[in-house]
Amino acid sequence: MSTVTVIAKIITDNTGSWVNVPVILTVKGDIPLITDYFLILTAQGKSRSTLISYARAFRLFLDYMEANKNIFSDPDRLLTSFILRLRTGTLDEQGFDPSGLFWEPKSFLNTKNIIRCLVSFLNWLEPKCTKTYKLIPNDFRSVLLYSAWYRKNINDFLGHTKSFKKSLLSYREMNYSSTRTHLLVEGDAVAFPEEKFKTFFVDGFSIQRDLRISIRDKLILLLMHGGGLRESEAMTLWVSDIELDPLNNNSALVKIYNEEQGVAPYGWKSYKGGNSRKLFLKEKYGRIPRVSMFNTEHLGWKGGTIDHRDGYIIVNWFPSYYGEIFLSLWKVYHQYRASILCNHPYAFISFHHKYSGSPYTLNAFHQNYKNALKRINLLPSKHEGYDPHGHRHSYGRRLRRANVNPLIIRRCMHHKSLDSQTPYTEPNFNEISNTLTAASEALVKGEKLLDLSWENLTKYGFNDIDPHQYFSGENKKFKV
Repeated sequence: MSTVTVIAKIITDNTGSWVNVPVILTVKGDIPLITDYFLILTAQGKSRSTLISYARAFRLFLDYMEANKNIFSDPDRLLTSFILRLRTGTLDEQGFDPSGLFWEPKSFLNTKNIIRCLVSFLNWLEPKCTKTYKLIPNDFRSVLLYSAWYRKNINDFLGHTKSFKKSLLSYREMNYSSTRTHLLVEGDAVAFPEEKFKTFFVDGFSIQRDLRISIRDKLILLLMHGGGLRESEAMTLWVSDIELDPLNNNSALVKIYNEEQGVAPYGWKSYKGGNSRKLFLKEKYGRIPRVSMFNTEHLGWKGGTIDHRDGYIIVNWFPSYYGEIFLSLWKVYHQYRASILCNHPYAFISFHHKYSGSPYTLNAFHQNYKNALKRINLLPSKHEGYDPHGHRHSYGRRLRRANVNPLIIRRCMHHKSLDSQTPYTEPNFNEISNTLTAASEALVKGEKLLDLSWENLTKYGFNDIDPHQYFSGENKKFKV
């Protein structure tokens, strides 16, 4: 391997402020243009996972070029070969790999994402090629100056390359055609089984040596299963963001704020009048939002619809009794948390003697979650729903089974569009099987089935394949 990725603190001006970004290091140091590109992505608000995806794509390409020096003189052949090796791996039938890469085959979607990141960078880079030529290490000039061969003759590794945009291998081919992908139906595979939840909640998380740990993890579980939150959203909760529900004083009103744009609690303002949570964390605790961290405290924020202009989403309990259970447990947990000194506002903390009072991390929660599954003789499995995100799928399907209006479901799950909630509300395999069984029994008994004529079917539309109602729906645009 010729490159490594590290997380570096970059200072760009005289303010002394720094930003964490991935930096790709070679034997000759970092590659300035790649570092600059990461700074641009960070300024655009790209998430940590997006930055890591770009770094991974760049490293794979750089490592491939280093392992195949002096072989390719044409960018088309290089890129084609790179894509093939991503898809097929680099090992031969006997398991040997003279290149030293030892890549395993990657999935189609994984390969597509790698190429997308690479193409995005090369398109950004092209106008800068001639201006920054001397700043780039010799071994990597060709990958960074992909469009410069007609401007300069580079006597170096892969120097005689041509413009990426003028390459015979078009952007469309590099980005892959979506017709090659398979439509994935979510089905049962990602929803935590409802019939297992009570046992999981009561027995899985109750057998703990420390009652504080049990209650903390149960609170997070309630936010995911009964409130439909993602695990990162649940763990972003601040102590100040739990109130009594004005419509039901036995239930909790929980707000989850965006840490960068949300309004600070208690009417707080900075000395210059700012009131964002980002400023609140910096001035009161000397911290940055967890979404901006690159260590184990990092929490993601996927975005979506915000319920209030103050920058928060509301947890919509369903069924409503989950909110009552949450409040009763929170009253006990709050006493435990208040007895420990914490230099942060986060509700969920570590009770481990080495990290007592520190913000609870996703890694620690994942380990406790797996242990809870094992206590009730279940194995962690994302494909069977035994995974933290499976509870959000259970929440969405529960709303759909209760015939809640899709627009209400969208608000409950804080999606920007109705399309986003489709994987969470599709019928599962058991529901499909039961429906077909009932229909078969009705057919045997000679009962009249639903009108399945084409005219009746298209009347209600096909949102998945004809979302604009060209050929289906009550107001279809074309007739067949």
